[in-house]
Amino acid sequence: MKIGFIGLGNMGGPMAANLVAAGHEVTGFDVAGVTVEGAASAGSAAEAARGAEVVITMLPNGEILRRVADEIIPAMTEGAVFLDCSTVDVDSARAVGEQARAAGLSALDAPVSGGVGGAQAGTLTFMVGGDEAGFTAAKPLFDIMGQKAVHCGPSGNGQAAKICNNMILGVTMIATCEAFALADKLGLSREAMFDVVSTSSGSSWSMNTYCPAPGVGPKSPADNDYIPGFAAELMLKDLGLAQQAAGAADADTPMGARAHELYRTFVEDEGGKGRDFSAMLPRFETRGRG
Repeated sequence: MKIGFIGLGNMGGPMAANLVAAGHEVTGFDVAGVTVEGAASAGSAAEAARGAEVVITMLPNGEILRRVADEIIPAMTEGAVFLDCSTVDVDSARAVGEQARAAGLSALDAPVSGGVGGAQAGTLTFMVGGDEAGFTAAKPLFDIMGQKAVHCGPSGNGQAAKICNNMILGVTMIATCEAFALADKLGLSREAMFDVVSTSSGSSWSMNTYCPAPGVGPKSPADNDYIPGFAAELMLKDLGLAQQAAGAADADTPMGARAHELYRTFVEDEGGKGRDFSAMLPRFETRGRG
């Protein structure tokens, strides 16, 4: 399959590399000049999109997505699939989807879960909004880049699923870190804490799979000085998108709002930028009740 891939950063680069390794003809473009071994390099986003059966974008935010869409949609072949894997606001996803459909394209918003490790290993989960025909056409690519793709409904629903999922993740990670810090002060060992909670009603992905306490449970960024698997500033971004969506939908999300506030303080005022989002644990360790 002929694929254009725009955005070859920490996530997009490994995803494109997996498509190349699977035998697809990939032409990539990144504003930073990043290239992927085995993929052709284009001089612009429009050049990467021209003649492609599927164009994949992995971009930082909705504003950039809209700008790139304005550039590539006129260059794309009618009937091609515009597959955006960025995490952006729901309104941008729906606007770009409508713009693509008006040009005779299939449009999918397909944000991912799994982080850089999942991108490299080809084990991402895709949450997909858009038309059924586009989802069917892109399914073989999802199978290469990930382990699961869920069709969530019309355009924007992929983004809705992603921000709801990550709001849960942000809240549960904070609760897990708070509980470890409390256990420390109560004299309960971290290993005992993990052994109880991971097999009891308090279990969660944050505890069982991505434990924020070093030396406890499966290997996680906590065991590597909190070098990011999923950076705190990216969690802040996703929690911000969730609050933006909650405001637009008139949804009461007090825990999500508090998690957003705590991550904003952590990233902007407490040195959390560039650290894994689970580094909330050492943050709570040093704080008292006041």
